[in-house]
Amino acid sequence: MASVVRDRIVSAPDSQLALAAALNGSSQAAGDVPASVGVDLGTATTVLAVLASDGRPMWVGQRESRAIRDGVVVDFVAASSAVESLRLEAEAALGHPLEAAAVAYPPQTSDGVRDTCRYVVERAGLDCAAIVDEVSAANRLLNLTEGAIVDVGGGSTGVGILSQSRLVEVGDLPGGGHHLDLILAGALGLDTAEAERRKRLGDVPGLLAILRPGVERIADRVLTILGERRPPLLELVGGGLKLAGAAAIVEGLTGIPVRMREHPELVTPLGIALSMRAA
Repeated sequence: MASVVRDRIVSAPDSQLALAAALNGSSQAAGDVPASVGVDLGTATTVLAVLASDGRPMWVGQRESRAIRDGVVVDFVAASSAVESLRLEAEAALGHPLEAAAVAYPPQTSDGVRDTCRYVVERAGLDCAAIVDEVSAANRLLNLTEGAIVDVGGGSTGVGILSQSRLVEVGDLPGGGHHLDLILAGALGLDTAEAERRKRLGDVPGLLAILRPGVERIADRVLTILGERRPPLLELVGGGLKLAGAAAIVEGLTGIPVRMREHPELVTPLGIALSMRAA
């Protein structure tokens, strides 16, 4: 029987994620000059991450944003304003200007969607130094050699299958954290914003039981994208399934070992910043 991976050995990605989570808008500059910047345009939140030359997180901040829907920018001005606000906040904290950034797009989206992501960054006062799909960005941090990265965002779930460190197949389907918010909102009679807040707090009795159908739907999406492939590991990233017990449900339905790190919502932003270094 498969079992959820609960590896407590602190790896380099775990260390970077813990440091990034501890920053929360504060600075760990220590005299360093920012070397790379990543912008993650999410359905629920927009995240900006700044790294030092050694890859160490220096500043991480986020803004709630409803300017993105299912990975597509639906309010260009609001999206770019959120990025600009984060840029200005980071510059003030670090004491250095930020001139360029990398940005990511959902897998299997059109050139128009990719171009819009680039335009958002540029309107926010940053040169677009690199643009990369979200799954490849996540693996810049994780360095997974064999397995699949499952990026569960607010509006969609992207899956990238890796073999010998190469991305051999990628797919993306609607369904993510926002759909869980809709389930919770309906069950409790809340608006979706309050449902999202309560989901993150985890203070709803029987929360996992209420959301289980939505989690199972996401797991089914993963199986659809995988097709006949059965990778040795599913690495869950993104904030959409940051829910106690969700990884075990996905593992039970897919029959594939699952790992979800302590701060999965920061994997892709840090990986996007690392992608700028590789550009």
